[in-house]
Amino acid sequence: MKVNHERMTELDIRLFIIAVVPAISIAIAVYLSDRYDREPISLLFKTFVFGALSVIPVIVVERFISMFNVFTGLLSAAYTGFIVAGFTEEYFKRLVVIKLMCKSKYFDEKLDGIVYAVFSALGFATVENIMYVVFRFSYNPYIGLYRGVLSVPAHAIFGVTMGYYLSLTKFASNKARERANFKKSLYIPMFLHGTFNFILMAGIPEAGIVIAIYAVYLWISNQKKLNTYIFDSYSRFDKINYDDEE
Repeated sequence: MKVNHERMTELDIRLFIIAVVPAISIAIAVYLSDRYDREPISLLFKTFVFGALSVIPVIVVERFISMFNVFTGLLSAAYTGFIVAGFTEEYFKRLVVIKLMCKSKYFDEKLDGIVYAVFSALGFATVENIMYVVFRFSYNPYIGLYRGVLSVPAHAIFGVTMGYYLSLTKFASNKARERANFKKSLYIPMFLHGTFNFILMAGIPEAGIVIAIYAVYLWISNQKKLNTYIFDSYSRFDKINYDDEE
């Protein structure tokens, strides 16, 4: 019995490591991408933790609105993908950034919106991944690989889109653009997230191929958003240095 208990403990530790490594790796990569005006690690950690805690209201709300899923087939998959998961998860991940960082003095360039949104998303994704890999599907050795390659990066990508529009909101030149981009910071990540879930839930025979193509599309389109703000950060940093030299 003692041997079996030790084996189970070792297995749990391995699964836990498998569950948390993808999000931590992406978080480090995003942090290093913000090379010209990095955010305080304490604030990034705080955003990550509150993103993780957002799992609590998400579970409550998802269980509640799931009761209204009276549909069948593709409509049921769409309701679950777009409303139950897509809307609820993106709403609370976004709420973390809005409440913690949108009025912070450290949110002083457009790239910051992406950084904070991704850290909130990765906090959520870490807890969700632990729930799936360590507890719910611990008997399936492929779940950790699948989620590490697709699901966790997908949460980060939705965070890039969210942060992109939150930055456009914060630095908008007029109220109309501010309102428009604030709405986009929710419903565009929600749509991307819902589409991702719908493909997986719809029972499409070629789902593997479709989700791979969709993942590549998400990666390319959001990498462009990230690169735009990285260049914006560099230009701002270069201008500050030029002004100092004068």
